[in-house]
Amino acid sequence: MARVYDNWERLVRATLKREQLRSSGQGHGRVPSGIAGAVPPSLGKTTNIDAILQAADAIQAEDPNVSRILCEQAYSMAQNLDPKSDGRGVLQFKTGLMSVIKQKLAKRDGAQIDRNRDIEHLWDFYQRYKRRHKVDDIQRQEQRWRESGTFTADFGDYLEMKKTIATLRALVEVMEALSKDADPNGVGRLITEELRRIKNTDATLSVELTAYNIVPLEAPSLTNAIGVFPEVRGAISAIRYTEQFPRLPAAFEISGQRDADMFDLLECVFGFQKDNVRNQRENVLLTVANAQSRLGVLVEADPKIDEKAVNEVFLKVLDNYIKWCRYLRIRLAWNSLEAIDRDRKLFLVSLYFLIWGEAANVRFLPECICYIFHHMAKELDAILDHGEANPAASCRTESGSVSFLEQIIRPIYETLAAEAARNNNGKAAHSSWRNYDDFNEYFWSPTCFELSWPMRKDSRFLLQPKKGKRTGKSTFVEHRTFFHLYRSFHRLWIFLALMFQALTIIAFNGGHINLDTFKTALSIGPTFAIMNFIKSFLDVLLMFGAYTTARGMAISRLVIRFFWFGLTSVCVTYIYLKVLQERNHRNPDSFYFRIYVLVLGVYAALRIVLALLLKFPACHSLSEMSDQSFFQFFKWIYQERYFVGRGLYEKMSDYCRSVLFWLVIFICKFTFTYFLQIKPLVEPTRIIVNLPSLEYSWHDLVSKHNKNALTVASLWTPVVAIYLMDIHIWYTLLSAIIGGVMGARSRLGEIRSIEMVHKRFESFPEAFVGKLVSQNKRLPFNSQSSQDSQDSKTYAAIFSPFWNEIIKSLREEDFISNREMDLLCIPSNAGSLRLVQWPLFLLSSKILLAIDLALDCKDTQADLWIRICRDEYMAYAVQECYYSIEKILYSLVDGEGRLWVERIYREINDSIMEGSLVITLVLKNLPLVLQRFTALTGLLIRNETDVLAKGAAKAVFDLYEVVTHDLLSSDLREQLDTWSLLARARNEGRLFSRIKWANDPETKELVKRLHLLLTVKDSAANIPKNLEARRRLEFFTNSLFMDMPSAKPVSEMVPFSVFTPYYSETVLYSSSELRVENEDGISILFYLQKIFPDEWDNFLERIGRGESTGDAELQENSSDSLELRFWVSYRGQTLARTVRGMMYYRRALMLQSYLERRSLGVTVDDHPQNVAFTSQGFELSRESRAQADLKFTYVVSCQIYGQQKQRKAPEAADISLLLQRNEALRVAYIHVEESGAIEGKTTKEFYSKLVKADIHGKDQEIYSIKLPGDPKLGEGKPENQNHAIVFTRGEAVQTIDMNQDNYLEEAMKMRNLLEEFHKNHGLRPPTILGVREHVFTGSVSSLAWFMSNQETSFVTLAQRVLAYPLKVRMHYGHPDVFDRIFHTTRGGISKASRVINISEDIFAGFNSTLRQGNITHHEYIQVGKGRDVGLNQIALFEGKVAGGNGEQVLSRDVYRLGQLFDFFRMFSYFYTTIGFYVCTMMTVLVVYIFLYGRAYLAFSGIDRAIATQAKLSGNTALDAVLNAQFLVQIGIFTAVPMIMGFILELGLLKAVFSFITMQLQLCSVFFTFSLGTRTHYFGRTILHGGAKYRATGRGFVVRHIKFAENYRLYSRSHFVKAFEVALLLIVYIAYGYTDGGAVSFVLLTLSSWFLVISWLFAPYIFNPSGFEWQKTVEDFDDWTSWLLYRGGVGVKGENSWESWWDEEQMHIQTLRGRILETILSLRFFLFQYGIVYKLHITGKGTSLAIYGFSWVVLVAIVMIFKVFTFSPKKSANFQLVMRFIQGVASLGLVAVIAVLVLFTKLSVPDLFASFLAIVPTGWAILCLAITWKKIVRSLGLWDSVREFARMYDAGMGMLIFAPIAFLSWFPFISTFQSRLLFNQAFSRGLEISLILAGNKANVEV
Repeated sequence: MARVYDNWERLVRATLKREQLRSSGQGHGRVPSGIAGAVPPSLGKTTNIDAILQAADAIQAEDPNVSRILCEQAYSMAQNLDPKSDGRGVLQFKTGLMSVIKQKLAKRDGAQIDRNRDIEHLWDFYQRYKRRHKVDDIQRQEQRWRESGTFTADFGDYLEMKKTIATLRALVEVMEALSKDADPNGVGRLITEELRRIKNTDATLSVELTAYNIVPLEAPSLTNAIGVFPEVRGAISAIRYTEQFPRLPAAFEISGQRDADMFDLLECVFGFQKDNVRNQRENVLLTVANAQSRLGVLVEADPKIDEKAVNEVFLKVLDNYIKWCRYLRIRLAWNSLEAIDRDRKLFLVSLYFLIWGEAANVRFLPECICYIFHHMAKELDAILDHGEANPAASCRTESGSVSFLEQIIRPIYETLAAEAARNNNGKAAHSSWRNYDDFNEYFWSPTCFELSWPMRKDSRFLLQPKKGKRTGKSTFVEHRTFFHLYRSFHRLWIFLALMFQALTIIAFNGGHINLDTFKTALSIGPTFAIMNFIKSFLDVLLMFGAYTTARGMAISRLVIRFFWFGLTSVCVTYIYLKVLQERNHRNPDSFYFRIYVLVLGVYAALRIVLALLLKFPACHSLSEMSDQSFFQFFKWIYQERYFVGRGLYEKMSDYCRSVLFWLVIFICKFTFTYFLQIKPLVEPTRIIVNLPSLEYSWHDLVSKHNKNALTVASLWTPVVAIYLMDIHIWYTLLSAIIGGVMGARSRLGEIRSIEMVHKRFESFPEAFVGKLVSQNKRLPFNSQSSQDSQDSKTYAAIFSPFWNEIIKSLREEDFISNREMDLLCIPSNAGSLRLVQWPLFLLSSKILLAIDLALDCKDTQADLWIRICRDEYMAYAVQECYYSIEKILYSLVDGEGRLWVERIYREINDSIMEGSLVITLVLKNLPLVLQRFTALTGLLIRNETDVLAKGAAKAVFDLYEVVTHDLLSSDLREQLDTWSLLARARNEGRLFSRIKWANDPETKELVKRLHLLLTVKDSAANIPKNLEARRRLEFFTNSLFMDMPSAKPVSEMVPFSVFTPYYSETVLYSSSELRVENEDGISILFYLQKIFPDEWDNFLERIGRGESTGDAELQENSSDSLELRFWVSYRGQTLARTVRGMMYYRRALMLQSYLERRSLGVTVDDHPQNVAFTSQGFELSRESRAQADLKFTYVVSCQIYGQQKQRKAPEAADISLLLQRNEALRVAYIHVEESGAIEGKTTKEFYSKLVKADIHGKDQEIYSIKLPGDPKLGEGKPENQNHAIVFTRGEAVQTIDMNQDNYLEEAMKMRNLLEEFHKNHGLRPPTILGVREHVFTGSVSSLAWFMSNQETSFVTLAQRVLAYPLKVRMHYGHPDVFDRIFHTTRGGISKASRVINISEDIFAGFNSTLRQGNITHHEYIQVGKGRDVGLNQIALFEGKVAGGNGEQVLSRDVYRLGQLFDFFRMFSYFYTTIGFYVCTMMTVLVVYIFLYGRAYLAFSGIDRAIATQAKLSGNTALDAVLNAQFLVQIGIFTAVPMIMGFILELGLLKAVFSFITMQLQLCSVFFTFSLGTRTHYFGRTILHGGAKYRATGRGFVVRHIKFAENYRLYSRSHFVKAFEVALLLIVYIAYGYTDGGAVSFVLLTLSSWFLVISWLFAPYIFNPSGFEWQKTVEDFDDWTSWLLYRGGVGVKGENSWESWWDEEQMHIQTLRGRILETILSLRFFLFQYGIVYKLHITGKGTSLAIYGFSWVVLVAIVMIFKVFTFSPKKSANFQLVMRFIQGVASLGLVAVIAVLVLFTKLSVPDLFASFLAIVPTGWAILCLAITWKKIVRSLGLWDSVREFARMYDAGMGMLIFAPIAFLSWFPFISTFQSRLLFNQAFSRGLEISLILAGNKANVEV
């Protein structure tokens, strides 16, 4: 047993050691020891065991005995708390702790321990510890600070102080526990007195370790300066409890050492949770403080918050509530703004935030929160008027306690959860359950007050759904149908239809516009009326599911509109028919015509008036003012009234720009349509219609005696299809032009190369100061060199610390080397040197070049200077060198030496003034002087020693000799030689015998710089070398000249948060992950070393390692190993990269705040006015840190972090490491606690927690807010955001995804961006600020480059135009900055309803626009963004987005925007959101429509019949249609904005080169393939649903994808459709007739063939090593084994064809879906029907019996197939019989075919034709069998269907695989493919071919 116990101890110790290693890292505090880091949550929650163990660890070295005492006390506490070790991990912890105690005892070498004296040892150590760490001084300093309100700036390292206090606190707690057994007259009495003193007077021990978020409100903190700020003190004072407030109950406890405040009353009265109160107290306090800071900094000793600041917060927070009350026409909770005082306003704001903070999922119902607030505010009002604070009736529980969560939120949550459960995990129809919007819209009607207060549990709102019974929706039902496209945008479709009709009528009338043409054109009247009737009919139809619960007024409106439009369409159509009769009878009396014109005129006038009043900006206010019931009725009929969507209009100027934009598009589109699409078809149509009866080559069913209607339709349908979508082409072209012009006007791309950076560097300081330095902080010190504030040296001095920090960050990120950093840094320019010192990369080698010019000089001084000044930086270098040498020599020498320096410089200066320098100096000896002076500076840059001092003295003397005897002219030399003073000193050996070493910082910097200036010989024209460093510097410097708001001081800027949702993605790559090799032998580390070789070298240099350092050596050192993990992670799409990037905001704010020198009554003169403008030490400044924390918060919402910690997941350790390294980082997560079983079920409690790292590096819980239940009722990501958004702060929140990055130089511009919230951007202030993205994954491969370019053009040029002039930009990208208060009071920053809000981000934009927000776009700042890099990842991403757009089509947000936008803005909105996907789908459908039309003509024989009877000349129109389709298909129009962006930001030549390169890399194949992806997922989502989040993976290595994996992913989305198109093309070749023969055929079908090839082979063309023979063989084996592997329970689709096949059918769930699939499948029967009549064996027969007989043949073939595939499981005899039958059948089949060929007209081509006929028919039968699976299964045919399906997939796979296998025989194909895929990498000298081959050894050699 003892052995088992020892083994257990050993195992525990090993585990603890591993935990310690895993959690080690460079945190901001000490690393948790193994045992302290392993305290179970059940023990750590209620005790300070972990803190005691940390203290034991800290004092182990000082006093091991006391350390042992602390450990034993911790063990006792654990034993008392859980004596049976029932808690999770408690037994392991106790065993491990006991092992640690035994180790401590063992180290005493057997010495006896007297535990009775432990308390004395502890007391003595406590006294010593206090003295050594000067704790009494700390307490006195704290007391002084509290009394004076000033902050001591040089108090020392406050982190060490916090650790000291933490240890002291643990000692006190252990002493208190042990003192009970101590001698009461001895040490016990001393300890008791000490404890009493601590409790009475000493706040420090408790204060510094109390968990707080930003502001230490529970008690003042000595280490956090935030409490010193007057605005914070004023805000604390503003919420403080006063005598006028009701008395709190005596039993009510005030937490911490603070005074009672308003929140205590609200907690007491309404029962809010304590941590919710703490959280919102800080939130309100910071909101008020920051509002005050924008008005001006308070300066009084007792600061008071301005009434204006309180009003601003009050009106902004309660704005939505005020609008809600006005909409419902109810009284506000207060009488008027003037009637309530400041305290009431703060009470109401606090109440609203407390409700919101605890509302959980109810936060998605903003008007429900308004309802709750409305009633609770009234209750509060009544309570405030009483003397006692009595609990509110609405929150009182049955037990008598008060709980807001239980009484208010939980009932609503339970109803939400019950409805969410009905969605069947997103598979149920949207119409069958109520989503968040349905619940919220209940409060858009006065009927919501039926809910009463306190809420009635039996109300309709809280009615939980009954099983099997549908709950009524509210105002909208999301039926899954394409009809939503028409219903939402009916005005667009009506306009296009009417224009097409009018243009067609004009074309058929020969282009003549006369009375007859006019009368015919008036047929648009009935069309308009009927199409409006269809819209009203769809309104009625699609409202099904909401009639029982919708408002009566809404239903009345639907009915009235239905009957009105029905009656209108009947009347207008009837009158128009009478007009036609009049015209046909040539009746001179045009009575009906006049009536018709009158009716249309009146109706049109009425519509125009209503449209103007409701949509035209200038008239909108008029319509709002009109209260006439008659007018209101028509307005209500015309446009439904919602709470959202009111006032969707812009300024008149913005409206006119939008109108002009679309008028240009309409003119272009309709001109193109008329002349190239409609007009060419007029004559062919007439000919076809007037042709006599034609002979059909098949049994015609529908086309006889109807004037060849189907033939006309096959001609016109492709034209109509392209007509509907080509407006998007014109939009793309015009938006590219407008976007390019706007980009040029905003000065984008002015600096687009490092050469331009060099040339314009001189102008950067002034531009930087003008834009990024606050107005009142631009002269931080007095410069003696210039009194002019605009002096360039002053600008350079201000600019230098910022620029140097940027360069330093580039070095930290390993983009530049140490040498490059030295060359790029700019001197402080704060010294006494009289000119601007520019960075060395501008001046390097300039001195040497200038000397060369001087040596060649044959002219005057003026000519020499002119030649030098041609390069302005050469002139700067010469001047700086001249003055620097003077200053250095002055500082080195004294006495006679200094006189010599003065004399030399006086003579040279006089010569310069006289223009005789070339005479005074012997210029040819300048290199000699330079050599001597370089020798001197080479010594001076080192630290002083006696030897170096002698050497320097000799070097100065040598310099004197050279200057005097070689440089100066002979006259001057003689004067100096005869200078007696100098001669005496030289003769006596005193001249330069000793020098004064340059030790002051200014001179040392000058010497170092001058040495580099003189010695760097190579040009720095290519500095920095790294392309990413260049790009960043180019963009940053370019942005300095763009239009942006001026920067406010940090203290007055808009505060903001950054918010990142995280689930389980990679946080930090582990050491093992870096070295795991893929199938090609490539590890992540090896891959990155080859992709980023310069960055790898820079990394090794940074950590002090040589270039030859191996991976194993780095692993030996834990610090280097950790740095390596971060280096790799910072090059991937990891959370670590995102956190580093976002924390640059804090670093930038600290730097800016530090350099602004905000005065806070500093007691020590730490910031003298004449100090150099330097950034040194800014990260340690407490004021700067506090100021940054006041303005910036970063919350990462790690949804399952709690679960990850419990299961010891590596992600949890990595997140903890990020917390340690970033003290301002906060992590929010959902904690789940399982409680006792109730009725056999374990109940779970959910908490929303916020943690930070404490001083020991452990997680410290700040807030823990209980939730009413599982927060994940809807989509995961928005629910994750929602639970954590309560922990954000500030007025703005930037939403950042976890695959993003940021840069320090961009972070410096954040306060400029935030000022946009207060700038004029139209009628309304901005609510979302759009931010530009840079896609950083573009260099991996050509695919990544295509995706990067496409994405970049979308997030720059496209967004630019959407924001202005179109004003329809939504929220697309995660870097967007939200107005936090606007959005949190209106439902949040995303929507979360299951499936319908799968694209949660864009709904934030929809919601913001509908609620009268304003969305802008700004391009002077950028954020990094990662994108998918492999074709499969890209396809999954595009599928996710396309599916999300399919769901948007069904949503109420899209419907309302489509209905409520004005006409032109509606066009902009449609074609930039779902319209893009509709047009994409139409592009593919045009191919189908054209080819099926041609197949009809070919099968029926009509094309040949028409050609023989009349020359068909309609190909002009078809050419125009197909050319437009082809250009869209291959991505030309996608590329137009991309090319414009290239031209703008790279220049014309680079743009052309990039475009040609993309084409050579087959980007057209990629775009055509993407077209198919978008079409498939968009169409399938609307037809069947199934949109879901698709995890794309964000890995590094572009690996080879197996053939089977590609087949599974693309089989149904691309391959099947490509084969269908190929079949149509083959049929067209075989049976079609083209006038121009083969050439005409090729021209007409080129785009279709390109589409087929792209869809079939793109996954293999863009597959690394796709044509390598060995891979091809392995892929074939893998594919065949997958195809033949039988499925089963638990077998995944990636392992078995059968399982995959079953998964592919999951989308067909509903009867409607089955019917639609059946209709779509019928098209495949056309092939058999057409081909059988074309066979030679059928002759010219057209009998229907021929088709019937073909089915008999088909059945026979199926039976034969069954015979051959039948595999009996019976006896061997039966198997012999079956084999005999199979043999006979095969012989019989061959014989029958031979007889038919010989004795009938059946030919060999007929056999191939029959195969063409049978294949699509079989596919159609398969599709129908899958659609009606249950029926087929019941008939026992399912196994046969599965085998047929397997055969089809095998056949399709072989057809695709054969060309790949053939091409794999040729090695050069694989080489060419690698070049194609990785051209970017090759051009940068990478070794991709070796990487892909896995030839690692060769590379490393």
